[in-house]
Amino acid sequence: MKQHHWLLGAAAASIVAAVPQASEARVVKIDVAQRGSAFDGKSFGKAGAYERIDAIAHLAIDPNSDRGKRVALLDKAPVNDAGEVEFTTKVTILTPKDAEAGTGTIFYEVPNRGRNLSFPLLNLTSSPENTFSVDDPGDGYLMSRGYTLVWSGWQAGIGKDMMQIDLPVVPGVTGQSREEFIFDKGGDTQTVALSYPAAATDPARATLTVREKPGDERQTPEGLSFRYVDDETIEITRPKDMDDGAIYEFVYPARDAVPAGLAFIATADVVSFLRGNQPGDVDSPLTGVDHTIGMGISQSGRFLRDFIYQGFNADDGGRTVFDGAMPHIAGSRKTFTNYAFAQPGRYSRQHEDHDYPGDQFPFTYAETTDPVSGESGSILTLCNETQTCPKVIQTDSSTEFWQARASLVSTDQSGEPLDMPEDVRLFFLAGAPHYNGWGGEPKQGDVCVYPSNPVSTGPTMRALVAAMDEWVADGMAPPDSIYPGLQKDQLVDPVSLDLPRIDGETPAPMPNPLAVMDHSVTPPKAGKAYRVMVPKIDADGLPQGGVQEPAIAAPTGTYWGWNLRAKGYGEGDLCGLTGSFVAFPAPGSNADSRKPLSERYADEAAYRAAAKQAAEALVDKRLMLEGDVDRVVESATRRYGAAAQ
Repeated sequence: MKQHHWLLGAAAASIVAAVPQASEARVVKIDVAQRGSAFDGKSFGKAGAYERIDAIAHLAIDPNSDRGKRVALLDKAPVNDAGEVEFTTKVTILTPKDAEAGTGTIFYEVPNRGRNLSFPLLNLTSSPENTFSVDDPGDGYLMSRGYTLVWSGWQAGIGKDMMQIDLPVVPGVTGQSREEFIFDKGGDTQTVALSYPAAATDPARATLTVREKPGDERQTPEGLSFRYVDDETIEITRPKDMDDGAIYEFVYPARDAVPAGLAFIATADVVSFLRGNQPGDVDSPLTGVDHTIGMGISQSGRFLRDFIYQGFNADDGGRTVFDGAMPHIAGSRKTFTNYAFAQPGRYSRQHEDHDYPGDQFPFTYAETTDPVSGESGSILTLCNETQTCPKVIQTDSSTEFWQARASLVSTDQSGEPLDMPEDVRLFFLAGAPHYNGWGGEPKQGDVCVYPSNPVSTGPTMRALVAAMDEWVADGMAPPDSIYPGLQKDQLVDPVSLDLPRIDGETPAPMPNPLAVMDHSVTPPKAGKAYRVMVPKIDADGLPQGGVQEPAIAAPTGTYWGWNLRAKGYGEGDLCGLTGSFVAFPAPGSNADSRKPLSERYADEAAYRAAAKQAAEALVDKRLMLEGDVDRVVESATRRYGAAAQ
C-alpha cells in the first residue's frame, strides 16, 4: 500500500491519509450578498427562468481532525476560541427559480484561476477577461438542461474580481520560495511580483540564475543582477544578448504562507453543504439536490484529480461529494496546492515551470506499481478505501500528450495498455489544442513558429456532459473510452514520428519529459526518467486513435496540439498550449509533402458533405448532440471557404 506524501516546504514530510472520522469541519455561515433574477428573466426550456445568488461561505475546521491533519501548515494556523481555523470563500449559484423545474443536479465548475471557463466551452460565450463572470448565458446549454450551477473559490491571492478563497496567514513561518520568470520579450530590465513577501530583503540571502533551456546549467553571467523594489517585488537586470525566452530562477526567503490545502476542504464542504449533507443550524439556499457533477478545466482539471487523489471526495462525515468528476485537459498531472509556500498556478511544460511539484506518480486511475519511483497506488486509492469514488470522464487534447504526458494515464512504463476501472472513461480529442472557446481563428504570434490551432472541443464536451448526467442520474453508461494507449500500437516514441515536410523542413518536436524529482533540495534534483509517448499520425501529421471534431476529420490543413518556439525565444522547445494549424499547400508546391486542398474536395459542397458525415458519425457514437450538427458543419465550411480562396 502506497503512502501519500505532501511536501512541507523544502523537506518532504510523509502524512498518511486516514479514513475520515467524525470531526469539526463545516460551513458555519452563508452571507448572501445578492439574490435576484438572472439574465433579465430569460427562460431556458423546461427549466424556465434562473436566479443568481452571490454569497460568502464561512468555514471552520479543527486542525487536529483527520482531514485537518492532511492540510500542510494547518497545525500552525491561528485558531478561534473553539480551537478551529476559520476561512471564507466566494460562492456564486445559478439555479432555476422553480426548483421543481430543475433536474436536481448540481453542475459544479472548479474555477480556473478564479475564472468561469465552462461557459465559453459549453455555452458558446466569448472567452472571459481577467474577471469571474456569469453574465453572458450564451446559448444557455447548461441552463437548458436544468442544472444548478455552482462556483466557489479555492485559490487565494488572485484578485477581488476573481472567484477566490480568503485564507489565514500562518504566523512565524518562513521558508524558501522558488520563482521562475520567462519574459518572451526584449528589455534591459523587468519588474516582477513575488508569490510571497520576502522574509528578508538582504540580496545576499537570495539567488538569481538564468538558463536558456530547462536542461541547461543554471548560470550567473556578467550583467545579470536583481534588486528588491519592495518586499513583494524585484527588478531583474538581464544580461546582454540573452535569448528572450530564457528562464530566470529566483530563490529567496519567504514569509506569509497560507494553508493552501484548505482549497480541497472548501470545495468539499461547500458542495457537501449545498447538496444537503451537512446537518446543523445553517440553512442551504438550495433544496432538492439529488446528484453532483464536478468539472475542472486545465488548472482546475488538475485540481479535481488532486482532490480525488488526496481523499477529499469524502466529506467530513464520510459521504460522497461529487457523484461524477470530469477532469478536462489535465493529462497525467495534479497540482502544487497542498504544500507550504504553494504556488497553485504553476504547472510543468517542456520549457516553462518544468521542475515544479504536482506531476509525480500516481498518474492514472488504474492501480499500478511504478518501476521508476518504486511506489504503488492510483488516483482512486483513497476514495476506494472510503467507497466515495466518483464516476470519472477524463478528456485530453493533443496538447496533453505533448505537454502533460498523457500517455502515462493509459499505459505502464513498458508501454503496455492499462485496464481502467469500470467507472472510468478516457477520451482523446485528437488534433485539438489545449483550450478554445467556439468560433476561433488561427493567429500568428512572434514567439511560436506556426499559427495557433483554432479548434474547440466544445461540441464533444457538450455531449459528454450529457452522458455524465445520464450516468450519475439514471445509471446509463457513457460511450466506451477512446484514448490511445488503451489498446496496443496506438502510441509511439516521439523520435519515430514521420512528420510531413512543411516549407521545405520537417519539424522535430519533443514532448515534455518527466523524471522522478527530489524536491527536498533547491533546485530540485532529477532522478530516473519516465517513458513518454505520443499518438501515431497519418501522412498529414494528424494524430490518430481519438475523437476528431468535424473540422479535423475533414481537414483544411494539419492540426497539432503542439507548436514550436521561434528563434530568439528558446528555439525548438514546445511553445505554450496553443497548438498549431498549418494550411494545406497550394497546388504544385515541392516544399510540402502534403496534398493541396483542391485534390481533397471537389468543391464546397463536397467539403460540406464530408464535414456533415463526420458530425453525424459522432452523433451515432453519442459524442456530439444532434442539435449541434448544423452549427459545427457551418463553422467547418466557413474555414474551408477561407482556405479555398
